[in-house]
Amino acid sequence: MNQKPFRTLILWTIWLATAMIVYLSLYRDTEVWSFVRHDPSKITWLILIMFVMGVVGSFVLVLLLTFEHLEAQRADELLRQRGLGGMTFPRRRRLRAVHRFFQALRTVVDSNAQPDVDLLLHTELAVYHRINHSIEVLGNLLITLGLIGTVLGLTLTLTGLTGSLEALGQNQEALLAGLRKAMAGMGTAFYTTLLGAVLGGVLLRVFAQITEHGIEALHDNLTRTVMVRCGADLQPSLERDLRALDGAMAALGEHVKVLEIALNHSRGAMSEFREEVSRLREATRAEMAALAEEILRHRQYVELLQKEARLLRRLHSPWWALARRRSRRRVEEAAAPQRMEAAPSEATREETPAAPVAHRGRG
Repeated sequence: MNQKPFRTLILWTIWLATAMIVYLSLYRDTEVWSFVRHDPSKITWLILIMFVMGVVGSFVLVLLLTFEHLEAQRADELLRQRGLGGMTFPRRRRLRAVHRFFQALRTVVDSNAQPDVDLLLHTELAVYHRINHSIEVLGNLLITLGLIGTVLGLTLTLTGLTGSLEALGQNQEALLAGLRKAMAGMGTAFYTTLLGAVLGGVLLRVFAQITEHGIEALHDNLTRTVMVRCGADLQPSLERDLRALDGAMAALGEHVKVLEIALNHSRGAMSEFREEVSRLREATRAEMAALAEEILRHRQYVELLQKEARLLRRLHSPWWALARRRSRRRVEEAAAPQRMEAAPSEATREETPAAPVAHRGRG
């Protein structure tokens, strides 16, 4: 099995083991932890908490880099067997920087453009550089906190010495309390400087340097893989243009298939629409016929109601009204022939005045 993907993890583990061995051999019998527990300024607590955060972050970064190296090794094998165009990535692995890099590289090559490999690698590995930079910042902060603890310790020392000098020759207990305070201040100054310098200036910086080398090794490995396995794909050539044209034609064919499917669906929808319109027409005709029959029935019903109303009026009207109507009807029937005869005589009267006028003219 190739050990190169685990090189960063091995170096990180060796450095951690070395630091533990040195601590156990040099500071096992000292009262460092006793002083940390009774530190009046609590600066050492803050230094230890930030150191643990830096170690955890560095270990997580080392694990991520180890996985990236393993994926880069698999990608090199896939490129050797299938080439850049035949690389496929499982969905659960697409969050890796290596997969994102090769996916972006294939996209650029498929679009018939000239890719910038260094820029792509720098972009995909930028997140690891930021994490490593944060670990370096934590190391610098530990050194700064050590210096701050030194100043606080010296301040406590001066305060204790001042109290001791004031109590000199007057109060023995106050003198001893001032000396204890001065010694505690000196311990704070020395231990905070020691912890800040060792944990931040040595351990965390070496951890950050190891992870930085792991990131650079991944960058170099991916660059070599691209140059060796994908050199023909990156250079402009007739074959690359043909592949780009084939890809465009394949995409066009997919679009044509989608369009054909859409047209078939639209034809089916139009036929269904026509059938629905014909059904609606038939239903409308049936409804119109039924409506005409209903209107005819309604008219007949209205006429029947009118006849019934006339009959009711005749039945309920008094006898003299009926006699008056009958007499009026008889008078009208008797006067009708006379009117018919009077109509032609009136017409002749209107025509006769023209003859005398003509006779007078002659005279």
